[in-house]
Amino acid sequence: MGLNLNDKKVVVEEVSAKVATAQTIVVAEYRGIQVSHLTKLRATARAQGVYLRVLKNTLARRSVEGTQFAPLADAMTGPLIYSISDDAVAAAKVLADFAKTNDKLVLKAGNYAGKQLDVAGVTALASIPSREVLISQLLGVMLAPVSGFARGLAALAAKKGEGSSEAAPAAEETAAA
Repeated sequence: MGLNLNDKKVVVEEVSAKVATAQTIVVAEYRGIQVSHLTKLRATARAQGVYLRVLKNTLARRSVEGTQFAPLADAMTGPLIYSISDDAVAAAKVLADFAKTNDKLVLKAGNYAGKQLDVAGVTALASIPSREVLISQLLGVMLAPVSGFARGLAALAAKKGEGSSEAAPAAEETAAA
């Protein structure tokens, strides 16, 4: 059953609101995928904070019209699933990870911050670690000099502690004589 005009307007408004705050949109062809697999994909997307939706391409084109994602309209042909996220990497990562395990999901194109991405660009974007991983790596790099200095001080203290424990019995023997 098709959507009436009011339903289409609601869908366009909803998707336009998501697109307005998005950094990345990735589209993939989903022809032949079982419903149970799509359900798992949607659950994964929800957990990652990604807006995932199957849309009519005309409604999707209207939603991106006049935005930084407008060039993506050329790739909007065929049965597509749209992945939209505020996180720069999440939309690409969700679809690319799913495409690794399900060969029927075919990545078509993407757009990151107004830059059109081909399939290779989408997979490269998906290979970037998540924000949390990057923050923890940065924190590890920042703490490495401090922790190295602390380990050096601890080793020095342990070495002096061993030297003073050997020197203490000799001092006691000299004092007793």
